[in-house]
Amino acid sequence: MACLPSTPPPRTSLPRVVAASLVGTTIEWYDFFLYGSAAALVFNDLFFPTADPLTGTLIAFITYAIGFLARPLGGVVFGHYGDKVGRKKLLVLSLLLMGGSTFAMGLLPTYAAIGVGAPVLLTVLRLVQGFALGGEWGGAVLIVSEHGGAAHRGFWASWPQSGAPGGNLLATGVLALLAAVQSEAAFASWGWRVPFLLSGVLVMVGLWIRISVSESPLFLEARAKAEAAAARGAEEETPVVEVFRTNWRQVLTAIGTRFGENISYYVLTSFVLVYVTKHLDLPKSTALNAVLIGSAVHFVAIPAWGALSDRVGRRPVTLIGSVGMALWAYAFFALVDSGSFAVITAAVTVGLLLHGAMYGPQAAFISEMFDTRVRYSGASMGSQLASIVAGALAPIIAVQLLKEYDSSAPVALYLSLAAVVTTITVAVARETRGRDLRAETAAPGDADVRGAAAAPGEAGSVPAPVRSGDPS
Repeated sequence: MACLPSTPPPRTSLPRVVAASLVGTTIEWYDFFLYGSAAALVFNDLFFPTADPLTGTLIAFITYAIGFLARPLGGVVFGHYGDKVGRKKLLVLSLLLMGGSTFAMGLLPTYAAIGVGAPVLLTVLRLVQGFALGGEWGGAVLIVSEHGGAAHRGFWASWPQSGAPGGNLLATGVLALLAAVQSEAAFASWGWRVPFLLSGVLVMVGLWIRISVSESPLFLEARAKAEAAAARGAEEETPVVEVFRTNWRQVLTAIGTRFGENISYYVLTSFVLVYVTKHLDLPKSTALNAVLIGSAVHFVAIPAWGALSDRVGRRPVTLIGSVGMALWAYAFFALVDSGSFAVITAAVTVGLLLHGAMYGPQAAFISEMFDTRVRYSGASMGSQLASIVAGALAPIIAVQLLKEYDSSAPVALYLSLAAVVTTITVAVARETRGRDLRAETAAPGDADVRGAAAAPGEAGSVPAPVRSGDPS
């Protein structure tokens, strides 16, 4: 009979695990957001040339959305194998896929060179990006969550979340630098390729750091228990199937939690580039530098909000962000319409601060909803399904509303209603702060013994079902 190992494998320190996750997610989000920025600025002319600039931009954003469509598939595949063979191996694979596809984009011929083949190849590479990112988020936040304890999980798990503004900061910064030192003609001719080719160097750095960390100790414990149950003749259910059979409510909660957060982020960082350059007819540098400054503040705000969620709970902090965003949506566009760089920067920065209140606690909040044996699958599916109904469509809907009404008011209403959806979802959800991630429902072949579990000394913990014999 299989048994738990008596000597645990060497364990990487938590700060090093956090650093590996943060560097990896920053690089992956750099790759993903680079496409979004390029779609807003140059891809409409290079790959989708049309007489109407907004129509070309809309088509470019449709290929941008295609990357989101591949994310749930990536979540399913990476989640399944992440729950079977480990978080670390899948994180290395996701980084290779993302970096390779982004580097290849920098080598693509344009529409002027090969015609329709150019946007087709671009779309295929975008699908690979989406597939890789679909598996990245769940693994990155889980390997941190499962290395640390309950008391400061919100803070530590929020650092991989900072990879999103970190990647956006890096992508926008490189584009802004190139736009500043190059002419429009040079940037359109070859300068846009530089940030994509830079991805190859960044991936090598990310792999070197990511390979050095140890596997999640909670995953190793869960696999040992599953192997012991299998030795007794118990059948192990496929993680994805088990998630939808027993955890569908948690998946819906994760989708609702991410809905307003996802839409607001892409409106604040991608659509705003289109709005400022195409609608207000301001220089690219105005929008790029505003997002650059806002992303720098966002990067720091996310772990601060995560730390606050360790003190007051995941739900209250998320509600600060969602309620605030529902109101700020209207002020945001009124301020951007001023045309002043300082005012536009303030509008973007405040919006991203409110977004951070939703995004910071999210990693711990969603991780704490699922048991270890299905956590990668459950967290990935909940987060990536939200990306289809929220993030994928946000720039497309926003551009179409702007094109149809020639006004920011419908876009503000759209953003506000999205935040209301998250507010309602989180208001009715259960608080998860303080949950012991080792506590779970019965694994296949084990007795289904249920009781309360929480980290010792943690106030506000939520009763979680546990299995007899589990460490508390």
